[in-house]
Amino acid sequence: MSHRILHIIPSLDRAGAEKQLVLLCRGLSRDEFDVHVCALTRGGPREAELRDADVPVTVIGKRWKADPQSYWKLRRHIARLQPELVHTWLFAANAYGRVAARSAGVKTIVASERCVDRWKSWHAWAIDRRLARHTQRIVVNSPGVRDFCTAHGIPAEKFVVIPGGVARYDADRAPREALLAELRLPHDVRLIGAVGRLRPQKRLKDLIWAMELVNLLDSQVHLLIVGDGPQRRSLERFAHLLDYGSHVHFLGERPDVPRIMAHLDVLWLGSDYDDLPNSIMEAMAAGVPVVATDILGNRDLITSDETGFLVPVNGRADRVRATDKLFRDPDLAKRMAAAAQKRVLRDFGIDRMIDRHVQLYRELLGTRRER
Repeated sequence: MSHRILHIIPSLDRAGAEKQLVLLCRGLSRDEFDVHVCALTRGGPREAELRDADVPVTVIGKRWKADPQSYWKLRRHIARLQPELVHTWLFAANAYGRVAARSAGVKTIVASERCVDRWKSWHAWAIDRRLARHTQRIVVNSPGVRDFCTAHGIPAEKFVVIPGGVARYDADRAPREALLAELRLPHDVRLIGAVGRLRPQKRLKDLIWAMELVNLLDSQVHLLIVGDGPQRRSLERFAHLLDYGSHVHFLGERPDVPRIMAHLDVLWLGSDYDDLPNSIMEAMAAGVPVVATDILGNRDLITSDETGFLVPVNGRADRVRATDKLFRDPDLAKRMAAAAQKRVLRDFGIDRMIDRHVQLYRELLGTRRER
């Protein structure tokens, strides 16, 4: 008989944690696990991927930070489903989901922390510390996130590190010329990519500023910003005010990120804090050199000067120097990309991520049965 597991996450947007949840749920054996997903606030593009894999999805429809009606709706759903294990993801789902699961009688609760969340206030950490008492394990995707949480009073023995997973990307999806024609760009351009949600922590203004220096060195370089978010309009205005409109392209959310990623010359990431970025893992898997900020999470993926370049936050000149070095030395770019691809596929494969979750679930469910 399979074990019923319910995953609870705030939304099913096209973002990092959501992607890892989908990869995990699609990869878990149906012979061993009966997998369900609950979106606390709203669905999103990832919902269709789950439904295509016959994973049932329920959307609660939470509207406010404090929404008692949504809490009771979630609790009734858990009580009706009667999962053996509830696995929550990100702060809102960690808070609502753990309280509701415990109230509904679930004995095995797992939470996920995915980022160095500097935005958390003292009372958010107080909630986390209290709920940790009734949580069997907290999954984090990097040692940096674990250390950040333990520094705020979460017991170290609660944590298990399971990095995210990524598959090998191949460049044979479509010729580069097709992408350039779609973007109305000449055949001899160089493409820099920035992939992710358009939020303040991503510091995309820094990347747009950096294009000023890049274009002084090479006028044929273009920046592709892939993703959407609350800052999109202000960033578009910023790019046009700086007269970079012809070299900075906002592509919005795209279902064909692998196709775009495979044809980039360099990936940029400018975050001042982050998790274990999917965009970096995907670029490494695609054999694309990466220039990223020197922060927790990025350091777990990139060894500077070996598998990519790490530069200071807001280090425009350092970012441009590293990028220009890759452009001027194609052999260096190829060696660095090959080393990065080898490392990410060895240590961050999808199967490895799924297997480690399976081991965790078996351990917790087995322990509960013995008790």
